[in-house]
Amino acid sequence: MVCVKVSFSQNKQIIALLILPRKMRQIIKWEEGLKVVEECIEKARMILDGYQPTQLFTSEDYIKYYDCIYYMSVQRDPCSYSPQLCERFKRALQESIAMRVLPSLWDKSDSSLLLELTNMWARYKKMANCLGGIFQYLERGQTGDSLAQVSARCFHDLVCFEHYQEFQAAAISLNHKDRDEETPLNRDLLQNVSSFFVDMGVGLGKKFYYNHFEKAVLADAASYYSQLASWWRVSYSFTVYVQKTALCLAKEKARASQFLYQDSVEKLLQVAQSHMLNQVSNQLLEMKKAESSNGGSVEELLSLCANLNLEDGSSSMC
Repeated sequence: MVCVKVSFSQNKQIIALLILPRKMRQIIKWEEGLKVVEECIEKARMILDGYQPTQLFTSEDYIKYYDCIYYMSVQRDPCSYSPQLCERFKRALQESIAMRVLPSLWDKSDSSLLLELTNMWARYKKMANCLGGIFQYLERGQTGDSLAQVSARCFHDLVCFEHYQEFQAAAISLNHKDRDEETPLNRDLLQNVSSFFVDMGVGLGKKFYYNHFEKAVLADAASYYSQLASWWRVSYSFTVYVQKTALCLAKEKARASQFLYQDSVEKLLQVAQSHMLNQVSNQLLEMKKAESSNGGSVEELLSLCANLNLEDGSSSMC
C-alpha cells in the first residue's frame, strides 16, 4: 500500500477541495454502501492496535469513504441514510471500545492500568478523529451532539464511568509512591492521567472528574503530612524540623507542578503547610522554647512559617 504522509487536518483539506458539489450518480443502496462503510470502520479500528492513520489510509481512501457517506446522506428519501449512518458511527465506537479498549484493561492495576488507559485513550482519540473526518458531512444540519462529543461520550460511558474509582485509586497510589521515592517515578504518566480526567469532564461540568481527582490528592496529602509531622516532632529538634519542612514543601511544589494545574498545586501546598506548621504551632512553640529562652508567641511563629522560601528549601527561621 502506498501511503501519503499528511496530517489529518491536511487530509480534511484535501477532501474539502475534492468533494465539491457534483452531478448525482447512481443511487447507492444501504447494503451496497454499508460494505464500504464497514471496510472503513475495520481499517480505522486498527488504530487501536497501534497503527497510525497514514499507515492505513491513503488520500484516495479518504475520498472513497467520504464520497460514499456523502452520497448516502444526500440521496432523496427513501434512500437518504443519514440517521442510519449516524447510528453506525456511534456503534462503531462502542464496538471498538468493547473489542479493544476494555479487554486491554483487564487484569491490570496500579501504574500498568494507568499506562494502558492513557495509551488506549490516545489511540482512541486518533481513531475517533479519523472516523469523524470521514463521517463529517453528517454534522450538517444536525442539532444534537457533534461527532467529537459523541466520541468522548462513548468512552466516558463505557470506560470512565464504570471504572473511574479504579483509575483514581491507581493514580493516588502512584502519586503517593512518587512522593516517597528518592528517584522520581513516571510523572509524565501522572500528567497524562490528569489530562484524561479533564477530557472526561467535557460535557459533564468543568473539570468534573479532575475535581474529584484533586480532592482525592488533597485528602491523601493531608493524611501523609499529618503523619509526617507527628513523626518529625518526636525525632528532630525545632531547627531541624523547620529546615526539613521547608525542603519538603519545596520538593512538593516542584513535584506537583509537573502534573497538576497551578491552582491545584497551591491548594496542595496549603494542605501540606497546614499540617506541617499551622495545626501544630503550639507544639512547635514548645520545641522552640526548649532550644531558646525566648520562645516567642504562636502568632510570631506562624508569621515566620509564612516566610518559608519554597523555591530553594531554605528557611529564615534556621
